[in-house]
Amino acid sequence: MINRVVLVGRLTKDPELKYTQSGIAVTRFTLAVNRTFASQSGEREADFINCVTWRKQAENTANFLRKGSLAGIEGRIQTSSFDGQDGKRVFMTEVVADSVQFLEPRSANAERSGAAYGGAPQNEQPYYQNQQPNQQYQQPAQQNYTRTDNDPFSMGSGPIEVSDDDLPF
Repeated sequence: MINRVVLVGRLTKDPELKYTQSGIAVTRFTLAVNRTFASQSGEREADFINCVTWRKQAENTANFLRKGSLAGIEGRIQTSSFDGQDGKRVFMTEVVADSVQFLEPRSANAERSGAAYGGAPQNEQPYYQNQQPNQQYQQPAQQNYTRTDNDPFSMGSGPIEVSDDDLPF
C-alpha cells in the first residue's frame, strides 16, 4: 500500500509546539495550499490542511516557521477519532509530516509581516548568505569547441536537423 503526500503552501498561523508527557516534541499547524484551478467566479481557492510533525522536526518547524511562511512537506495521511467534550465521536484527518522544507529565507517572512515575530530587519541579508565569506566569483576560462559534421551534439551554431527516421517513437 502507498500513503504519501507532498504539499507546498503557506502556514495560516504560527505553529504550536507542545510536549507529550514523555517529553516528545509535537508541532501542529495548518497549511493553505492553492488549488490549480479557479472557481466559476474566477477566484482562486485553497485547501486548508492540518499537519503535525514530531521530535526534532517539530522543534525546527516551531522555531523557524511563522504565519505566512512558505513550506514544503512530505508525509502521510493519518485518520483518528476520539470522543469530544459533548460525548459525540470526532473524526480527524491530518498529514503526518516526515520532512518539512523551509522554502524561503527567514527574512522573507519578516519583510512580509513588517519584521514581526522577532524576524530579521528588512535590510538584512538572508541568513544563508551570511554563512560564506564574501568572495568574488570568477568564471572559468572559455574553452573552444570545434564542430565536426558527424557529431550533432557538439557545440555549434544553428539548429540540429532530425528526421522522423531518427526518432525512436
